[in-house]
Amino acid sequence: MDDTSERYNLYLGLGLALSSSLFIGGSFILKKEGLLRLTGRSSVRAGLGGHAYLREWLWWAGLLTMGVGEAANFGAYAFAPATLITPLGALSVLVSAVLASYFLNEQLNVHGKVGCMLSILGSTVMVIHAPQEEEVTSLESMAEKLKDPGFIVFAVCVVVSSLLLIFVAGPRYGQSNVLVYVLLCSAVGSLSVSCVKGLGIALKELAAGKPVWNEPLGWVLLVGLVVCVSIQINYLNKALDIFNTSVVTPIYYVLFTTAVMTCSAILFKEWQHLVLMNIVGTISGFLTIVFGIFLLHAFRDVPFTPNLLPLFLRQGRTDARTAARRTGDKYPSCLHQPLLETEEVHKEAREKADIEGAQRL
Repeated sequence: MDDTSERYNLYLGLGLALSSSLFIGGSFILKKEGLLRLTGRSSVRAGLGGHAYLREWLWWAGLLTMGVGEAANFGAYAFAPATLITPLGALSVLVSAVLASYFLNEQLNVHGKVGCMLSILGSTVMVIHAPQEEEVTSLESMAEKLKDPGFIVFAVCVVVSSLLLIFVAGPRYGQSNVLVYVLLCSAVGSLSVSCVKGLGIALKELAAGKPVWNEPLGWVLLVGLVVCVSIQINYLNKALDIFNTSVVTPIYYVLFTTAVMTCSAILFKEWQHLVLMNIVGTISGFLTIVFGIFLLHAFRDVPFTPNLLPLFLRQGRTDARTAARRTGDKYPSCLHQPLLETEEVHKEAREKADIEGAQRL
């Protein structure tokens, strides 16, 4: 009966995480479409400090959709391991990229499509090898885990490193190094996920009719969540304002997911009962998602045309020089040249040698 209940909770959390990715990915499209409608009007755009988008119903629809997605994600942490839920957040990026190519006419090149496929495959591998966390069913058991010496050391390290990043590294290197603010958001984010996990347990107890309002731990977790999320929003906006989104997004995803997986492994002992095959599968799935997200963002603005293919893969093109003339390429890549020189090249070389010999005579 316990195994059936655990499996039901796992599938429920997985379903909530997938629906969360769909809602959050769709919310970006609705909000973007609402902002694009303002470009044809005389109102001040949001990037210049305007708030005309508040009168656009599509923007509000996107905000409502995002709220539904975040609520589903909040519930997912209450039923499934954070090591499984957090990496699946990458699917929202894929959903927004695919929908943007259809509804916003944004380009999704070959690299992006391959990245989407790799991320889906990596997510599937992680679901198959997902760790089963140690059972936590009450705030009392959550409090016992928070008193674990390993988690206390981890939390102290996160707080100290965050303070150093805010007051020491931030003023010096925050404008030039993307890792400063992203590391800060990732470290604090690991604690915010732990707070979300505890609050999810509190809500489950509240639904069961237990007097959760009298538990001080629930209020501590709520205050901790507000503080952590406020820090994340503040410094993530700074990173996005200074650096390119295609750089910040993959780095933040990798560091944030790694920090959450480390925190969850220490707090909930998720990796303690895993066999070697599941450990390798989980890590491999995560690295596959990372590579897919990298392909999706790093080469987002790189055009991929048939002219970039090797010569033997092109249709109707048998001469590399002809292909270079058609594209106007002054310096064709060596990858586009044939493996063996053609007869015309040898003939031109012989004629050139004959002319040079005649001039010497």
